[in-house]
Amino acid sequence: MNKRAIILLFIANAISGVAQGISMIAIPWYFAQKEMLVFFGTVYLVTNICSMFWVPLSGAIIDKYDRKTVFLAVTFVGGSMITAISALGYTLGGLPDLLVALVFALTFLNYNIHYPNLYAFVQEITERKNYSMMTSLMEIIGQCTTITAGAVATLLLEGTTDGVFRVFGFGLDLGWDIAPWQIHQIFMIDAMTYFAAFGIISLIVYQPLTTRKIEVGSIFARLKTGYDYLKENKPIFWFGVLSYMVFLAMLLEAFYLGVSYVSNHLQESGDVYANSKMAYAAGAICVGLTLKNFFQRIPIPALTVFLTFLTAAVFFTQFASKSIPLFFFVLFVLGISNAGTRIARVTYLFRNVPNQVFGRAGSIFFLTNVFFRILMLGVFSVAFFQEGNNIIYAYLITSIMLVCAGILLLYHYRSFDLSKTA
Repeated sequence: MNKRAIILLFIANAISGVAQGISMIAIPWYFAQKEMLVFFGTVYLVTNICSMFWVPLSGAIIDKYDRKTVFLAVTFVGGSMITAISALGYTLGGLPDLLVALVFALTFLNYNIHYPNLYAFVQEITERKNYSMMTSLMEIIGQCTTITAGAVATLLLEGTTDGVFRVFGFGLDLGWDIAPWQIHQIFMIDAMTYFAAFGIISLIVYQPLTTRKIEVGSIFARLKTGYDYLKENKPIFWFGVLSYMVFLAMLLEAFYLGVSYVSNHLQESGDVYANSKMAYAAGAICVGLTLKNFFQRIPIPALTVFLTFLTAAVFFTQFASKSIPLFFFVLFVLGISNAGTRIARVTYLFRNVPNQVFGRAGSIFFLTNVFFRILMLGVFSVAFFQEGNNIIYAYLITSIMLVCAGILLLYHYRSFDLSKTA
């Protein structure tokens, strides 16, 4: 019934996702090249602290307002702000570091409303029997954009040497030289795709398949509804919080630890960093194509436990190794484990959380995740972790955290409603 709406939504998400991905790969490497990773760690920490206030508000917005309208507002505001920053870069011939950091913060905070709104919108316009297919499809499309973003970011960050473009250590002769782009030029591409997404989303016409009543009252009163729901359904709360730990580890690796690992531990260039995102995305695509078959054989909570321990093994391997081929392989495995956990988590929540409170319940899960992320970033932002190759100890700590999460999932396993997870 809503096939055209879903196609348009996915196209818009893919277009903006490529450009956002390029920017979010380029910004950490920008600070790595300037030997400002301690500063960038502080920026990431402050951004997550801002998320503590923004995430609950975004959840209330998602559940109160039309989700298409939310998308239109977010894309227009985001596109306008990044256009202004990029234009200033063209005027000045470059950007101050604080404005580069601001684009990172804006994009990251945009993720905090974009993805919960995307999941809630898809749930609202999809038949229940197609939930697992939709979550897998979202993952495949999302990671295809990551691979594209990684390839383009490699080209824009490093350019070519004598016409040779390096991917996973192999040289591809393009036949012409490409100079590295400046950061404000990358931001302009990013900004334009926000407006392209705005135009596509404005064409969406859909018929809701779930009934939502318009809620009144203050934001805090509406947030309390989501809190009360999870308080009465503690197994859903525990599953949501603990299954998010893999996502926590991935975010730490993707936006902070990974760039330090490549620069300080592996002592490699930007193409290795960008290629690692492509390796990660390739693993995630494999999961998106195959995980539905696992759902038919393995309960979602059991799969989540396995993938949590697998992620712990990935981070321990990064702590113990200095091999570049092995680095690409474990990032491929991380793509498998994070995407698999995300598809499992979203499918479980689709089947167990009413659409009326989906945004607020998701905000509470995400808020808890942000709290733990702030704690760990507060530790990893200490200058010690940027000295020599000490970043590897952050990977060891993260591995231990994931083992603890896996043990807690096992402890609560019997309380999860397996009748809605298979």
